[in-house]
Amino acid sequence: MDNSLVFREIILAFWKVHILHHAAEKPVYGQWIIGELRRHGYDIKTGTLYPLLRRMEKNGWLAASRARRAGPRGRVNYRLTSAGREVLACLREKTRELAGEILPGAPRS
Repeated sequence: MDNSLVFREIILAFWKVHILHHAAEKPVYGQWIIGELRRHGYDIKTGTLYPLLRRMEKNGWLAASRARRAGPRGRVNYRLTSAGREVLACLREKTRELAGEILPGAPRS
């Protein structure tokens, strides 16, 4: 199996779902996201995460804010936007449906 292909095509999407889910609960920041994804067994590097967050922000799913006195390298918090909430709601529905298809014993939609 080509792990780099699986990573590029599927795992990055899982990370996005995780980020949207947690940003819906509270604002999140890069190092917290890295720790959370590592807790789930994913080894994400900052060079992968921050471009991903910027793309999610560009797509309108996340809004970034920096503390006023944080300076240029200060912590950036990301919160879910209304567009991000719509995306997350759709992803939750599709994930339930998919789980019913591929996981034995999972409830079907």
